[in-house]
Amino acid sequence: MNVNSDRYVVGVDYGTLSGRAVVVRVSDGAELGSAVHEYTHRVIEDTLPGSGVRLGPDWALQAPADWIDVLRHAVPKALAAARVPAEHVIGIGTDFTACTILPTTADGRPLCEEFPGRPHAWPKLWKHHAAQPHADRINAVAAERGEPWLARYGGKISSEWAFAKGLQLLEEDPEMYDRAERWIEAADWIIWQLTGVETRNVCTAGYKAIHQDGGYPSEDFLAALNPAFSGFTRKLGQELAPLGGLAGHLTARAAEWTGLPEGIAVAVGNVDAHVTAAAADAVRPGQMVAIMGTSTCHVMCSDKLAEVPGMCGVVRDGIVPGLWGYEAGQSAVGDIFAWFVDNCVPASYAERAAEAGVGLHEYLTSLAAGQKVGQHGLVALDWHGGNRSVLVDHTLSGVIVGQTLATRPEDVYRALIEATAFGARTIVETFEASGVPVEEIVVAGGLLKNRFLMQTYADVLRRPLSVIGSDQGPALGSAIHAAVAAGAYPDITAAAAAMGKREADAYVPDAGRADAYDRLYAEYRRLHDHFADGAMLHRLRAIRNEASA
Repeated sequence: MNVNSDRYVVGVDYGTLSGRAVVVRVSDGAELGSAVHEYTHRVIEDTLPGSGVRLGPDWALQAPADWIDVLRHAVPKALAAARVPAEHVIGIGTDFTACTILPTTADGRPLCEEFPGRPHAWPKLWKHHAAQPHADRINAVAAERGEPWLARYGGKISSEWAFAKGLQLLEEDPEMYDRAERWIEAADWIIWQLTGVETRNVCTAGYKAIHQDGGYPSEDFLAALNPAFSGFTRKLGQELAPLGGLAGHLTARAAEWTGLPEGIAVAVGNVDAHVTAAAADAVRPGQMVAIMGTSTCHVMCSDKLAEVPGMCGVVRDGIVPGLWGYEAGQSAVGDIFAWFVDNCVPASYAERAAEAGVGLHEYLTSLAAGQKVGQHGLVALDWHGGNRSVLVDHTLSGVIVGQTLATRPEDVYRALIEATAFGARTIVETFEASGVPVEEIVVAGGLLKNRFLMQTYADVLRRPLSVIGSDQGPALGSAIHAAVAAGAYPDITAAAAAMGKREADAYVPDAGRADAYDRLYAEYRRLHDHFADGAMLHRLRAIRNEASA
């Protein structure tokens, strides 16, 4: 008899707009019940809740109370849906968007609870890009000093990450900086709430907080940025916990929130993209997992260490212990399609979609799918949310070329889909040109449901696409890590083989369309390289910011 057949784990995935929980059988990864809880505050981009204090351009914050509400609501609902006795649950694991980071006191209290009218007291969401000038300075000083860790991040540190956001905190609100005894990823903060124990995971420390070869950047380097920044790393925590490790045990308070047994295993925190590799059973060298949703994150294990231009990082043990974990990404994908549908489509299209009984995205997709490759005469740059890889510049912006008076919404919609596929191909080609082979591409995330988009990616990439066998990839991945933390499996690889799932070669490229896309991709690369320095796009953003002040 399989000892895991009547044991279960819970995975909780904290996304950009909601949190979701799933109850999973340890023996085979069967998902028995799930629930979603929408954040009350969603993304805070314009004004602070309650105070009405306005935020500047490119700000994106979240509310910690929303995260606790996911534990209070989604976990009990998932448990009820699964009809699993709570006493049979042996562990819980969580994942978070990253770098989503917040200032707290030494006992973990978020500063926004005490200072709700101070923007810098609130958690900064991953897509908070207002720290770009600080990231630019970090990169310039690091390059000038020849800091050895810079190459591990493709030559640039992102404005989305811990150091740029921390430097912004110091220079724009030094009082909040001084009061912040901890500068902690939400991925670790939520584990603190579950266990009562502060831990720091190797994944976010490595990818988002420049932890390489056993340490953070030196105090001398930090002082070169700003003398008051020299002690910044003391807010980050020094001891790092391994992925799949046991962070602690569920406290009585957290047990009351979740309805789970006090004392069960709580896995070390992790990032939504990185846990998904386990859910897809794609933790071996050469398997690139693309988690496609509002943005896309590309993660891949390898036994080779290389410097890949514009990658988000390469971290030893960053996905599974014993291998190098690579990360790259696109700052906006689904967000681009949503922006277009919300702002650029006439009412007549919505009326026709309603008459057909479909959503507007589905209606536009059906129209776009009826075209031949290149029929719209357009090429676009997928930089509406900036460029994460390979240019690492979040002040870049979207570009669409070729529009005429005959251009229709479905033309632009298709061009935007193709642009994101071209961006993905740029990333894959950059990895391979740097000596890191990509042998399989596995797709996960909410955009999987758009079959036309998936086929377009296969055609553009000229590669088969495998797909994850779960609608809740990150939550399943967190559950797999919980199983390891609870001792049900010896390591992540073994747990992923038993509990993860994917369909190999679900989408196969069409040779004719792939040849046609090669021509369009060549134009994309010309446009990409022309605007890569950002000169015009930066000037336009500066004009916008001045006019908005």
